[in-house]
Amino acid sequence: MKRLKIALLQIAPAGSTDANLEKGIAACKKAKEMGADLALFPEMWSNGYDLYNRPPEAWKADAIPADGEFVGAFGRLARELGMAIGVTLLERYGDAPRNTLALFDRHGERKLTYAKVHTCDFDAERHLTPGEDFYVATLDTACGEVEVGAMICYDREFPESARILMLKGAELILVPNACPMELNRLAQLRGRAYENMLAIATCNYPAGVPDCNGASSVFDGVVYPPEADGSRDTCILQAGGDEGIYLAELDLEQLRRYRETEVQGNAYRRPKKYGLLLDESVRAPFNRTDRRKEE
Repeated sequence: MKRLKIALLQIAPAGSTDANLEKGIAACKKAKEMGADLALFPEMWSNGYDLYNRPPEAWKADAIPADGEFVGAFGRLARELGMAIGVTLLERYGDAPRNTLALFDRHGERKLTYAKVHTCDFDAERHLTPGEDFYVATLDTACGEVEVGAMICYDREFPESARILMLKGAELILVPNACPMELNRLAQLRGRAYENMLAIATCNYPAGVPDCNGASSVFDGVVYPPEADGSRDTCILQAGGDEGIYLAELDLEQLRRYRETEVQGNAYRRPKKYGLLLDESVRAPFNRTDRRKEE
């Protein structure tokens, strides 16, 4: 059976881009030793999401190019290890950086560069450039090909993010994260996996990193397998707060069989009834003065 081994690198930043590079490489090598087919970093690993209590001018200086040495090192490492790697960074981009994920397959080929669409404009991320779209790529892993998409942290707060990725063919959504993963946020992920019949793997920073608590997780989205009497728990991995590398085994054959027969997903949707979702107006009580206006 095809079981995709996903390593969540729930590790603390090391204090600089160079130190994070060194620690990240070591973590990937450890994940490979554990049998991983795919390794995922928490959000903005290149600078450890070090935005808080610093003026934008200071942390913007941490931005690095998406095609630079830091990211390129993980592409070469992916090829060396024969393991897919999703590495995150504060990306140098135009007048304002982006919050970005670069995903490499096991041959070291970049398959995806995704920038966070829903930036946290109520906080420091209002000084970032938001991404423009959601993408799905065919990722070649040692377990075979997998259709993979990405959300980053706050993206998961919006059901449209996962829905669009499902409609584009995603079987697995990778979610780098940097915030407290408490009961309700975990429930969001469980719901997104359930309603879209796909797997969601989230990697957070461990407890001790500001505003983080670990709790990295994987939900496989398979709620009603034929052999079960009723529903089952879709959580196949739930980390605690400690720093570490956490490995989940995703049964791809089970997920694919489930998606062929169950009723969530796309078969029974009525898109013509959803026109209001494209209305950009904001009404009370949701008016916010810091809301970013679409151009």
